[in-house]
Amino acid sequence: MKIVLAYSGGLDTSVALHWLKQRYDAEIIAFCADIGQLEPLATVRERALATGASKVYMEPLTDRYLRDFALPALQAHARYENKYLLAAPLSRPLIAQRMVEIAHAEGAEAVAHGATGKGNDQVRFFTSATALDPGLKVLAPVIDWELTSREAELAYAAEHGIEVSVSKAKPYSIDTNIWGTSIECGELDDINRPPPGHAWQLTADPRTAPDLPEQVTVGFEGGVPVALDGDKLDLAALVTRLTGLAARHGVGRIDIVESRIVGFKTRGIYEAPAATVLMAAHEELEAIIFDRETLHHKQGLAHRYAELAYYGYWFSDLRRALDGFVATLQPQVTGEVTVELYKGSCTVVSRHSPNSRYSDSLATYEAGDTFDHQAGAGFAYVWSLPIRGSHR
Repeated sequence: MKIVLAYSGGLDTSVALHWLKQRYDAEIIAFCADIGQLEPLATVRERALATGASKVYMEPLTDRYLRDFALPALQAHARYENKYLLAAPLSRPLIAQRMVEIAHAEGAEAVAHGATGKGNDQVRFFTSATALDPGLKVLAPVIDWELTSREAELAYAAEHGIEVSVSKAKPYSIDTNIWGTSIECGELDDINRPPPGHAWQLTADPRTAPDLPEQVTVGFEGGVPVALDGDKLDLAALVTRLTGLAARHGVGRIDIVESRIVGFKTRGIYEAPAATVLMAAHEELEAIIFDRETLHHKQGLAHRYAELAYYGYWFSDLRRALDGFVATLQPQVTGEVTVELYKGSCTVVSRHSPNSRYSDSLATYEAGDTFDHQAGAGFAYVWSLPIRGSHR
């Protein structure tokens, strides 16, 4: 039997690799997607081979991740429960997609992941893989095995000589990519306490961030961020540079008690420095470009888009349809937005677009006002007709 395992090199997938090999007497093909994570990938490859993988796929997928997953979510303004910018959920359909492709190429009968039964990722991997190939088995060793705690996994790893990068001192579950980080478990489970300082992976403590604010101008062409302070950059380079800049000012921290797919609440902390800035800038640009009805309709769809991404329905017809709506509007979204970064805050200070609907002469109450006030009075009369007398 051949199994393609989504392998990160962390505790769960390292133990899963060894466990699957023993349980199914199987050949394990490890797949690790390079999507800009903080972990050194050379170490991940060596760890997979040392743990028993017959082959390791290490693929640079950062550009594909940003172009096909993060960018559409940015343009849709997807925030789960109005906070979470979805760095991890957006990576799962890409990983599942590549696992299915590798399984087809290698003649594997199954794909596997290291997600738990109570987590979101087991739903996302299963849903994405079966959407792409319902004939493949999707194995979830962390659900099936006898190891009922992280302490038991650590003991299993020690018993079988499996190198892992977590300890009882810092038992966090950490997932990183170029769009952001996710940190869960350990001390974070106590929602009455603030996150420990050492839990944050990218961002400076806003209290000790630079005392002087810093401004950065983001340029967009057709809804795509293409420049920082006038410097043209490809998307990966732009996100990388902006991450460093915003993180230095403590921008992009999120502490949320969220509603998991499986129904209960959980606490997680997330860091998305570049995504936070780009979201603020892109939203501001659309606010001056789109007419009121288009803007409000799109704002209403953002919540649903975020749910679909979070729930693992990336390959659904509805998500594709929403992408079509968003993509139709993006050619107008060209211009520049300047934001100020200061001790954890990201504040828009200026915005410009050749497609802006903003008119000084209509907005002003000073000399030069061109609005027809008499027409405004008539408009108010007609506008009120449907609800006039409705209190009776």
